[in-house]
Amino acid sequence: MKYFIAIIKPFKLDDVRNALTEIGVEGLTASEVRGFGRQRGQTEIYRGAEYSVSFVPKLKIEIAVPDEMENAVHEALLQSASTGQIGDGKIFVLDLHSATRIRTGETENNAL
Repeated sequence: MKYFIAIIKPFKLDDVRNALTEIGVEGLTASEVRGFGRQRGQTEIYRGAEYSVSFVPKLKIEIAVPDEMENAVHEALLQSASTGQIGDGKIFVLDLHSATRIRTGETENNAL
């Protein structure tokens, strides 16, 4: 199993969710986060306003998928979250050792 962590611009959430749903991803978790990357101290455009960056508002999306979906999920995230501008975000892919659905006790791929 693979565990994806994607940091994206907040207004791209609906595009990302639609792209992931189309390829069969059944669930994701999204959290509001703040951070900075290479652009630290430079200006950023957010919702049409330009301002100096110390911490930029982003969304962190977390997704667990079976190994065979890794490439499709990676490509869907890459295409749907991209604006071509500075600060589009990052995608991290980690190996997921185990998963368990609390309600039923199902494990591994069945828990996803």
